[in-house]
Amino acid sequence: MIRQVFVCCALACGLSSLRAQQKTRDSLEVQELDEVVVSDSRFALKREYSGKTVIRIGPEELAHSQGKSLAELLSFQSGIEISGSRGRPGEVLGVYARGGRGRQVVVLIDGIRVTDPSSSSQEFDLRLLPLDQVASIEILKGASSTLYGTNAAAAVISITTRQAGDRPFGLTASSSLGTNQASDRQDYSLASFANNARIGGVLGPLEYSAGISQAYSGHLSSLDTPGREEDPFSRYQADVRLGFRVNRAIKLSIHAARAHFSSEYDEAFGQTDAPYVYTTDQNRAGAALTTSYPRGEVKVNAGFAEFNSINQSAFPGEFTGRSLVADAYNKYTLGKSLYSLVGISYISDRVEFGEPREFRLLDPYLNMVYVSDFGLNLNAGGRLNTHSEYGDQWVYNINPSYTFKGKEDGYLKLMGTLATSYLTPSLTQLFGDFGANPDLEPETDRTLEAGLEWAGDHSFRVSALYFNRREEHFVFFDGSQSLYRNASGTVHAGGLELETHWEPLKNLHFEANYTYTERKGDNAIRIPKHKVNSELGVQLSPAIYAAVQYSYTGVRPDTDFFTFTDVDLEAFSLVNFYISRELMGGKLKVYLDAENLFNARYTEVLGYLSRGRNFQAGFTLQL
Repeated sequence: MIRQVFVCCALACGLSSLRAQQKTRDSLEVQELDEVVVSDSRFALKREYSGKTVIRIGPEELAHSQGKSLAELLSFQSGIEISGSRGRPGEVLGVYARGGRGRQVVVLIDGIRVTDPSSSSQEFDLRLLPLDQVASIEILKGASSTLYGTNAAAAVISITTRQAGDRPFGLTASSSLGTNQASDRQDYSLASFANNARIGGVLGPLEYSAGISQAYSGHLSSLDTPGREEDPFSRYQADVRLGFRVNRAIKLSIHAARAHFSSEYDEAFGQTDAPYVYTTDQNRAGAALTTSYPRGEVKVNAGFAEFNSINQSAFPGEFTGRSLVADAYNKYTLGKSLYSLVGISYISDRVEFGEPREFRLLDPYLNMVYVSDFGLNLNAGGRLNTHSEYGDQWVYNINPSYTFKGKEDGYLKLMGTLATSYLTPSLTQLFGDFGANPDLEPETDRTLEAGLEWAGDHSFRVSALYFNRREEHFVFFDGSQSLYRNASGTVHAGGLELETHWEPLKNLHFEANYTYTERKGDNAIRIPKHKVNSELGVQLSPAIYAAVQYSYTGVRPDTDFFTFTDVDLEAFSLVNFYISRELMGGKLKVYLDAENLFNARYTEVLGYLSRGRNFQAGFTLQL
C-alpha cells in the first residue's frame, strides 16, 4: 500500500508540470560550468545554492592532468583515497571514500550507472576507462541513495565522456611514452606507452563521435621482492556515439563501448613471483532520450553492460556478469524557486554460478529543491527501494543550507545534511564460489554533515565540512571462517574535509585540500587518518603552463598476510611537476609530466611495489 501511495504522489507531481514557460529552464542551462553543480539535484544550479561541497573536475583541469590515470586524479581529491593508484599500472585498486569501501561508491558514465555484478564488491573497475576519454567529472560525497539508488552510501562519481564538438568534423589524437620504474631501479628505460584518437562532429541534426585508445606498461613487478620479474599491463578501449535532434525539444542518442585489459600479477600469500594473469572484457551499450517542454524536461537513460573476466592463478576462475539499468525522470520548475524531480529506476544484475542468479530493483523516487530569495535553500527527497530478494526499504535525504550574500559575487554558505542509504549484499557474496553466505542481511548507512563555504569572488573559495557516517550490518570477509558475514557491531566513520581554491593573480592558481578520517568498529585498512593534496599552477605565457603538486598520505593500517595481523604503514610525501606548451596556434600541445620528483621510497600497499621517480612525455593534436 505504501508503495502505491508513493507512486501515485510521484505521478501526480509529474503530471502537474505540463504547463509553464521555457525561460527558467533555459536560464539554468546557460550558467558557466565552473559556477554550477548538477549531481546533488540533477538541476544545473549555481554553487551557492547547493547544500553540498560538490567537487567538479572540468576540461581545463583534465587538460593539465595528462600523463595520469583516472584513479590518480580521483585520489587527489578530498575525502577520496584509492590504494594501488601509485603502484604498478594494472594493480588492483581499492576505492575508499569518507572511510567507506568501494562497494559504497556508485560510478555513473554519461548518466548511466555502471557496475560489475560478478565482482565480490559489485563495483566498477576504474582501470577500464582511460582519462583521455573523459570530458568532466563530478564527485558527490555522502549518502545519495535518494537520487542514485542502492550502494550510493559514501560517494557518487559522475563521469561525462568526450562527445561531438560543434564543427562538421573534428579530430583529436594524443600519444605518450615514458618510464615505469621503482625508486630502487632508476634506469630510465622506456616502458610505458599510450595512444588515443577521436573523431566527431555535427552534421545538421546529427551528432557523431568515435574513439579508440591503447595503453601498455611493463618493466615493473607486482611485488616488492628481490629478483622480481616483470608484470605487464595492457588495455584497449573503443567507443561510438550517435545523437539525433528530432526538433528543438527532443533529442535521442545511442552509444556503445568495448574495453579489454590484461594484467599479470604475483602470489600475495607468501609474496612470491607467479605467472598469474587477470583479463577482463567489458561491453557497454546505452541510449538516452531527452524531451524538453516549458519549465521542464523528461529524460530516459538505459544501459546494458556485460563483463567477462578470467583469472589464471592458483585459484582459477571465469566470471560473467550482466547488468541492465534504466532510469526515467521528469524535472519541473515551479515558479522561480521550486524545482521538482520525479523518477523511477530499474536495475537487473545477473551472474552465472553454474546456474544463473539475479537481482532486480524497481525504485520510485522524488526530490525537491527550494531556492529562496532571502538565502534559505533546501534539497530533500525520498526513495522506495524495492528489491526482489529483500523487499522494501525507505531512504531519504534532507539537505538545508543558508546563503548570506556579500558584495559582488561573494557569499557565505552554511549547510547540513541528514541522509540514509541502503546496500544489499552482492550476488558473489551470497552465491559465489568462495565464502558465499546466502543468509547475509542488507547494510544500512546514515550520514550526518555540517559545514560552511565562503567565496570572496570567483578567484577565492574555501570550505570546511564535518561528516559522520554510521554503518549497520556491514558485510565483510571473515578470513578465519572463509565466509562473508555481517558485522555484529556498528561501524562509525567520521572526519573533516577542508578545501580551498585561490587565484591571487590572473595567471596563477592554488588548490589545496585536507582530509581527516577516523573509522571505528573494524580495522579500517588502507584508510589514512590525515591526507593533504595541493597544487600551484601558473600560466607562464599564453602558450606555456606549469604546475607543481604536493601530496601527503598519513599513517594507515594494512594486513600482513604472513601473520594475518595489522601493521601501520609509514606516512609518505610526493612531489610532482607538469609543464606544457602549445604550438600551431593551440592545435598542438606537448607536455612533460614528472612523478615523484624526489624519488621517495614508500609502501602504499603492504608487500606491493610503489612507483619511484618517473617521466612521461606526450602530445595532443586537435584538428
